[in-house]
Amino acid sequence: MQPTPDFDPGKLAKSLLRRSRQGALATLMAGSGDPYCSLVNLASHPDGSPILLISRLAVHTRNILADARVSLMLDERAPGDPLEGARIMLSGQAEQAEEDRDLLQRRYLNAHPSAEAFVSFKDFSFFRIHPTGTHLVAGFGRIVDLKPEQFLTDLAGAEDLLAAEEGAVAYMNADHRDTMDLYATRLLNAAAGDWRCTGCDPEGLDMQAEQSVLRLEFPERVISGAALRKMLVRLAREARAKGE
Repeated sequence: MQPTPDFDPGKLAKSLLRRSRQGALATLMAGSGDPYCSLVNLASHPDGSPILLISRLAVHTRNILADARVSLMLDERAPGDPLEGARIMLSGQAEQAEEDRDLLQRRYLNAHPSAEAFVSFKDFSFFRIHPTGTHLVAGFGRIVDLKPEQFLTDLAGAEDLLAAEEGAVAYMNADHRDTMDLYATRLLNAAAGDWRCTGCDPEGLDMQAEQSVLRLEFPERVISGAALRKMLVRLAREARAKGE
């Protein structure tokens, strides 16, 4: 199915990946191969792939260590009938983080600050799901299978931005919470709240206030810290102009 003005499958799948904080994780039981499903918290890597913090004492972790194949169901938690909301079933391989652990930890704790206590526990580890595809259901006649390149963010050439992300997030949260509120209320039509930045990438900014999560898409790709600063200033001006 090709994108239309009112339905872009890749964009919707990307948004669900970025905005989801919980999902149903399906693994294969070690030994028997029987299906096993559990509820997990998650965050997203800068490319959009899911990050998990799970204990080796949990059944799903033992299953993953025996067979890395998993699927993850995410939905937009729309009010009313849950089956009328968009959802994705992402398939892939879950791998324990051997590299970029600091990045995964930072992004996960930005999304789940209360999980900080678990990071030091010896049985807890960060895992990243490397997607092989996803099945999107977005309503009647809107059912699409997508390849990873259609819903993950290309990080090629964005090394400078990734290096600047930690400082940019800290700066926005320390000095520009009023701007975050403008982004939420005037650009995304959300309710006012204690909005804070949880991450940024070449395609957008992630924001959170308690259990509410928003994704602010950039009008164009940014790949450096300098370009990010210019983009955030530009969007702040647009938000202020909407209130005039």
